Amino acid sequence: MNAGNLDVDIEQIRGFNRFHTRLVGVLNEGLLASEFPLVQVRVLYELAHSSNLAAADLAERLRVDTGYLSRMIASLEKRGLIAKTPDSANAKRLVLSLSPEGEAVFSKLNEASANEVRDLVAPLSDGDRSQLVGSMRKIQRLLGDDEVGQRQFSLRDPVPGDMGWIAHRHGALYWNEYRWDWTFEALVNGIVGDFVNTFDPASERCWVAEMDGEIVGSVFVVRHDETAAKLRLLYVEAAARGMGLGQTLVDECISFARQKGYKRLVLWTNSVLVSARRIYENAGFRLVEEEPHHSFGHDLVGQTWELEL
Repeated sequence: MNAGNLDVDIEQIRGFNRFHTRLVGVLNEGLLASEFPLVQVRVLYELAHSSNLAAADLAERLRVDTGYLSRMIASLEKRGLIAKTPDSANAKRLVLSLSPEGEAVFSKLNEASANEVRDLVAPLSDGDRSQLVGSMRKIQRLLGDDEVGQRQFSLRDPVPGDMGWIAHRHGALYWNEYRWDWTFEALVNGIVGDFVNTFDPASERCWVAEMDGEIVGSVFVVRHDETAAKLRLLYVEAAARGMGLGQTLVDECISFARQKGYKRLVLWTNSVLVSARRIYENAGFRLVEEEPHHSFGHDLVGQTWELEL
């Protein structure tokens, strides 16, 4: 990325921050039509969802100045919304908790927050809402928010629009990572087109992997002959690598082929695709044939792998 592009990206991010600030209303003195500023609402939230927190823990979690936070806590304590008790393991450490009145106040604020967001997203379709939530989680994940937790993916059957997307992502990814030209994308388009046009649900299947509402991988099993199925077009987005998705997709193919009574599962790949080959080896595939060829703008070594079922 050159400096010019970086400067543009920075301005875009700052613009989004200004939009988000207006959106959540943090410029108002009170949040959620209440007399509580944002930090106090966050304090109530953290105490409602965690235990054994001291003021220092909250300062670290909220990343706010300890002096400012102390004043916010003192104000809440004066109103009888939070209580301080000595830690059973360390009498010098004061643990914060919500009082019964604090729990009642937080419950009202929590309901107001949910209603505010409900009104905000009500005009959106289910698809747009899913895309919005996925984009938000992606922002958190990319910027290192630990609250997102472990990334999780799910597998589903394809829906209209997926096949074109899968072909597009293959073309883009293999160009970015291996500089394979657009003849590879043409090959993928032909494979997915044939799959759709001749699809037999009794002997073939496609799995689409999603994470945070976005497609992050896919794989196909197609009929090869009377006794063999063929694994095709395994791919995993860079953002979803290292979490076992590729192995999961291959395992699904193996399980499906066995259920359908196939005796063998075969696949064709290229020697430069090292990560994919490791997945195949881990699943029990064995290399049965290699042949050099010139395709996609490069001299490559094609490989045929086979798994006895």
